[in-house]
Amino acid sequence: QVQLLESGGGLVQAGGSLRLSCAASGRTFSSYGMGWFRQAPGKEREFVAGITGNSGRVAYADSVKGRFSISRNNAKNTVYLQLNSLKPEDTAVYYCAAAETWLPPLNEYDYWGQGTQVTVSS
Repeated sequence: QVQLLESGGGLVQAGGSLRLSCAASGRTFSSYGMGWFRQAPGKEREFVAGITGNSGRVAYADSVKGRFSISRNNAKNTVYLQLNSLKPEDTAVYYCAAAETWLPPLNEYDYWGQGTQVTVSS
């Protein structure tokens, strides 16, 4: 069983930065690939970024490439998402999720956090 807790969201002006954290419980954190997703009002939840258990591979949605960066610290059971050059369209609730396979379909992630709100003002 893995429990995930996101933090670091907030209100920021366009062009600003935020760093999201996702703290995981359990001693098997390093065996899970981790993903960040987001859901804006009235829209479906979408993939943002993913990272393998050993940080050997990362992936990003085209909409965030070059602006967002995913990383993890297995000693701290934490995965991060650095958000730079934020745009109003990045406004959403951001979720982290854990999966035993690499970038499975959204509905095959094993564990989800409760989300953290990111609001970008113009």
